[in-house]
Amino acid sequence: MKKILFSLLAFIFATAVFAQKKADVAKFNTETFDFGKVKQNIPATATFIVTNTGAEPLIIQTASPSCGCTASDYTQSPIAPGKTGYIKAVFNAAAIGGIHKSVTVKFAGIDETKTINLAGEVLEPAAYDIWAAKNKTDNKTSVKIKDDKVKTETKTSTGTTKVKTKKGKKVVEKSVAKK
Repeated sequence: MKKILFSLLAFIFATAVFAQKKADVAKFNTETFDFGKVKQNIPATATFIVTNTGAEPLIIQTASPSCGCTASDYTQSPIAPGKTGYIKAVFNAAAIGGIHKSVTVKFAGIDETKTINLAGEVLEPAAYDIWAAKNKTDNKTSVKIKDDKVKTETKTSTGTTKVKTKKGKKVVEKSVAKK
């Protein structure tokens, strides 16, 4: 009986020692990016910011879109603890209808995968133009990543520009009115 108990304890210990890490070493700024209304045949881009919440460098091994209508790009170099990287998904918006796409993210040395999602609706050009005129939504948001700085800039139809800069955990936000 002691041999069986000892063998069982040895097996449990070995499993715990050799088990890979779980995916809780990365935090996304959002798990679903909603494009809202998108004009047909105009590619829409979503940028997901991933923060390394672990104690070791984090490597994005793959970012695989669920279909051929979406292309992805991601930070190729290791992301240091506490620093950020990105996963960019470009949806081609060729087909009219709802957008329900996903990107499966695999981190090196981690068993679990993480799924991030794209949502929205593709409208034919005439319908989009009518919708945009009614809603006056010509806001444009851009995300720029350089070194460890993430800069998000939103230009609104009223001429106000909101800039949000994030370096590590410090976030600075300012609004600038157009003259």
